[in-house]
Amino acid sequence: MKDVTDAIDLDGRIAVAAVDFHSTRIYALDSPDHSAPEKVTAEDPRKRFHNVYHHHGNVDGTYLDDSDAYWGTLASALVPAAGIVLLGHGKGKANASHHLVTYLEHHRRDIASRVIAEYRADIDDLTDEQLLRLGQHLAGIDPLRDHGDNRRGAS
Repeated sequence: MKDVTDAIDLDGRIAVAAVDFHSTRIYALDSPDHSAPEKVTAEDPRKRFHNVYHHHGNVDGTYLDDSDAYWGTLASALVPAAGIVLLGHGKGKANASHHLVTYLEHHRRDIASRVIAEYRADIDDLTDEQLLRLGQHLAGIDPLRDHGDNRRGAS
């Protein structure tokens, strides 16, 4: 897939996806190495994804979707995951995770059935570590801590 970078192994793992309309970060929650997320980026041939507000021909200010290609690419990236936690920001039509769930329910019910939780959060301001912790909490996974502070892994 040309729209996916840093592909990670989700086979049989629980994934957390921070979903936005033009870019999504995907992590394997129960993987020993959480360092780099997989990134799925939408193609933007009409340059519409950079603004989600009033434009000529878009009087209600809703997101203009060029095609289902981005949602299909994202669904393909999530196929091997055993469970999926979706994080999105915005409300109603502005929440990209809602768009993904709707797409999955209509086109990929096999993947939609593996969605564990969908949660609204300020994903733009959360670090990778904070996204992982939130995903672990929502999926019911104990944080991987070996120390009395917030460090993980070997000492």
